[in-house]
Amino acid sequence: MERKNLILMIASAGTFVEALDIAIINLTIPSIQEQFGIGAETVQWLQTLYVLFFGGFLIIGGKLSDQVGHRKVFLWGSLIFMLTSLGAGLSTGFETLAVFRALQGLGAAFIMPSAMSIVTHTFKEERERSRAIGIFSSFAAIGSGSGLSLGGIISTYLSWHWVFLINVPVLLITLVFAYRYLPKDEKGKSQKTDLLSGVLLVLGLLSLTYGAHELIHIKEQTYLVIGSLSAAGILLFLVIYRLKSAPEPLIDIHLFRHQSLVVSNMAFVALGAFFIGFLFLISLMLQKDMNHSAASAGLMLVPFSIMSALVAKFILPHVTKRLNSAQMGIFGWIFMLAGAVLLLASVHFGHPLPLVLSGAACISGIGMTFCFTALSVLGIQDVDASGYGVASSLGSTSYFLGAGLGLSFLTLMSQVFPSGNAVGDLSIVILIGYAVFALGMLLYFIIRSVRIRRDEVAVS
Repeated sequence: MERKNLILMIASAGTFVEALDIAIINLTIPSIQEQFGIGAETVQWLQTLYVLFFGGFLIIGGKLSDQVGHRKVFLWGSLIFMLTSLGAGLSTGFETLAVFRALQGLGAAFIMPSAMSIVTHTFKEERERSRAIGIFSSFAAIGSGSGLSLGGIISTYLSWHWVFLINVPVLLITLVFAYRYLPKDEKGKSQKTDLLSGVLLVLGLLSLTYGAHELIHIKEQTYLVIGSLSAAGILLFLVIYRLKSAPEPLIDIHLFRHQSLVVSNMAFVALGAFFIGFLFLISLMLQKDMNHSAASAGLMLVPFSIMSALVAKFILPHVTKRLNSAQMGIFGWIFMLAGAVLLLASVHFGHPLPLVLSGAACISGIGMTFCFTALSVLGIQDVDASGYGVASSLGSTSYFLGAGLGLSFLTLMSQVFPSGNAVGDLSIVILIGYAVFALGMLLYFIIRSVRIRRDEVAVS
């Protein structure tokens, strides 16, 4: 059992670092803008490129994990992430930083599904597996929560370069332990991985995101914007065509016969749009609207990182015993919705600090831990073990697809409907809409599942 727990910690360390990097950059945005002399709409691409490369290559990472080996892909992903973190931290130009930031997403795309597959293959008994996935997923939530506080403190007392360089020693230690303790991959039948579909998917998502981001400039750049959106449509159509016709498709479309996987992925899209949008907005609200320094904002958010860890350690295991994954998802989304409502109220009442921090506590301290864990379990609960890598990467792909498009949509709306504040009502109302959508999907799934069981009982 001790070896199993060590394997769980190694896999969780990998996912912690890639989740940390999603959030850690947010409170460093003003210092990056100041050094390179760029606006918010430009610096936002550092986050968008990361999440789109992450999400776009996740399915390839999951497929390679199933075919080449979980350990091998985890090691390669950790090495890529470590080297690109070093490159980003040493960058002296914005374009170089953006390239390394995108390649960080590629490394993360190999780490996440292989780490999840390592956990699901190590813990095979259902209750034991649910507990392990809960701990693993909570590390992702804790990484996202602690990233905000660490980013603000590091950028103030060191520099923004160190938000990337901090990954290097952590990943070096993870690589050493992973090489030493992760079990060797079983030799299986070698299969081709449909890399072309993965590349088409990434290009399609980038074209779609760029077109959506530049919609506000459609009068000045008509051909560029329409061309980008048209290219996105063609590329994504080609992806769907290849999935149906390729002999070894990137995704087995039969996976989508599982209603639990479909609902989980749709809720993951909303979760990505909500949480990455929240990270972006809370950094602007604390620094621009409330005039706190990056370090001060980071320190104020530290308790929620601790809260997230305590919730994962002491409360999550008890909730998983009493609620199934869909019910736990609703439980988590209620906190996300409450947090967004509190942030909306704070805008109307002049940003009182207790109200702002209460909203952040509901979202990053409590809600995210339950939502990410619940949706991760829901997405694979009906899938065969041989498809865990692809199934888990589908959920993460949906999360980062939602993150990339959701962040671009928030930026577009803030430009179309400017507010007197850095964070206006509309941005938070959009977050509320994401939460309501996810709650509706999960409620629909529960009601439908109850009806199916009732019909089965009636027939028998």
